[in-house]
Amino acid sequence: MTAQMLAAVLAAVAIGTVLQRVSGTGVGLVVAPTLAVLLGPVQGILATNIITSMSGALITLYVWKYVDWRRYAVLAPAAVIGAVPGALVVRAVPASWLQISIGGLVLLTLAITYLVRTLPHLEGPAATGLAGTAGGFFNTTAGIAAPAMVVYALVSRWDQRAFAATMNPVFMTMGLVSFLVKVAFGATGQEGLPPWWMLLAVAATVVVATFGGGLVARRVSPGMARALALSLAGAGAVVAIVRGTLALAG
Repeated sequence: MTAQMLAAVLAAVAIGTVLQRVSGTGVGLVVAPTLAVLLGPVQGILATNIITSMSGALITLYVWKYVDWRRYAVLAPAAVIGAVPGALVVRAVPASWLQISIGGLVLLTLAITYLVRTLPHLEGPAATGLAGTAGGFFNTTAGIAAPAMVVYALVSRWDQRAFAATMNPVFMTMGLVSFLVKVAFGATGQEGLPPWWMLLAVAATVVVATFGGGLVARRVSPGMARALALSLAGAGAVVAIVRGTLALAG
């Protein structure tokens, strides 16, 4: 990896970490397209899974007291259920078509949340488990679980501060599970793993960016943070579609 490539990765990690500290989403949405371009769609998403797991673990240390651990206890096991079919899909379906399909599904879901004036109020273990399963599937196939989580937060009327904090251990778990399941099922190899020195640089970047994101978060209202999370979810879906389309065209 060249110095220019490392700089691009660390910049994406820094921006994503600040956004995640403020809105609850960001690292995967920014890092996934960057690494997909640098490393290719399959190995890029594998590296993204590792980085989102690292960033989620580190940010959790800062926001521990705001995490809704009861919801996490449902979301995390459900993510494992979604990761298994996700790994099988990654192994069987061309990455380009996978990205286009997932991006389109996410955009459709977000469009429904905008167009329907009164969203259903869905709470309880079933709704939480479904969201976790969808997030695990999306995270394994595309490295982007945020859209599923944002939609769930909307329909469950989840408090923004608790949502933003809880997403960090959730993404930590999803990233780790997605990585392990894909390697176990042979959906990807270990040759594309980031070097250890890059992971150290990423960890240092996350620590600094988390502190900066905390300063920004104090000046952002819950409504603005929610709007930012929705915008990032939509942007992530568009990026997935563009990536898939470019791969087909190229």
